Amino acid sequence: MSSESSTQSSAHSPVPAAGGAPAARETGRKPRVAVVFGGRSSEHAISVVTAGAVLRAIDRTKYEVLPIGITRDGRWALTADEPERMAIADRALPSVDELAESSDGGVLLPVDGGGREVVYTEPGQVPKSLGEVDVVFPVLHGPYGEDGTIQGLLEMSGVPYVGAGVLASAVGMDKEYMKRVFRSFGLPVGPYEVIRPREWERTTDGVKGAAARKKITDFAAEHGWPVFVKPARAGSSMGITKVDDEAGLDAAVAEARRHDPKILVESLLRGREIECGVLEFEDGPRASVPAEIPPVSSHDFYDFEAKYIDSAPGLVPAPLTEEETERVRELAVAAFDAASCEGLVRADFFLQENGEFVINEINTMPGFTPISMYPRMWQESGVSYPELVDRLVQAALRRPTGLR
Repeated sequence: MSSESSTQSSAHSPVPAAGGAPAARETGRKPRVAVVFGGRSSEHAISVVTAGAVLRAIDRTKYEVLPIGITRDGRWALTADEPERMAIADRALPSVDELAESSDGGVLLPVDGGGREVVYTEPGQVPKSLGEVDVVFPVLHGPYGEDGTIQGLLEMSGVPYVGAGVLASAVGMDKEYMKRVFRSFGLPVGPYEVIRPREWERTTDGVKGAAARKKITDFAAEHGWPVFVKPARAGSSMGITKVDDEAGLDAAVAEARRHDPKILVESLLRGREIECGVLEFEDGPRASVPAEIPPVSSHDFYDFEAKYIDSAPGLVPAPLTEEETERVRELAVAAFDAASCEGLVRADFFLQENGEFVINEINTMPGFTPISMYPRMWQESGVSYPELVDRLVQAALRRPTGLR
């Protein structure tokens, strides 16, 4: 695909009517969208916030909506359709447990591929059918949702869903293999090192984790302090520590391992943080205008609170030259293709002081509130938030499950 067609930012012809909801077509009813959110990861609250935004925006004249929350312990719960209760209020984070209609009821999806009926169960009660679901919008962030797990469940169920498939979701969640894939496709990646669980647990010369510490200090000696220690499979800047010297390593590793037993160590890349959205159109993926994340003066780096609590508005579009804009959009689409993504991706870059871009990571289900960077970039590119939600649902309805 040429760069001209793959990075075109404006919305062209509207998406045609859904072609992938046979039950809805046969009965004349509106397609039914299950918005699944929450989950077992440390990004549970951000997923709830995202779900609230999607529920507010989805066109109720075109779709029936079924909100399904997953509690922190993994229970699928029927939740109230009350998006106003799903926001961060007074720095308090929302949770599915507060929204669930029952403390012990559960929602079951089919797993045999023979139907799309969703069932609600409560102890001592006869299971109740909630009807068929035509498409799932999984607004889950982090492990046990964004990493290919729910995508695999939906593939087995034969239920279409929004966003990346099993492989792309897994690659997009595991930062080690994401970087390996990008490098294999010739995309620019910064220096990094991986510490696997057994390496930190291994005893060398009577000292637990000695070889892993040396691996990190050798990396820092080559690329310089500070380094960033982070979970390999987490998001929203959870568990990340900026480490200035060897004395801070143990605490940083312990914090990262609270979220993931596998950790990633990255060198400091000096430059500007640039993001770019990719959205799949009928003729292929296109890139939005890019955005820039300005530094938050009260934070040492772009951590969780800088992102969600004390954030400064990102710059949309980013103040880049025409050549820089074109280059980052090309790289964003190339990353989308390299990881075999579908639907949507937010690609994050550093524009280094030497003028070269380095790709940091992709997010296959990025923050998706109206003030999040991904929707803002597409708003500036001519696709409003409600239209963005609609395009993603329609694309999922058109796309079959299974090998494709």
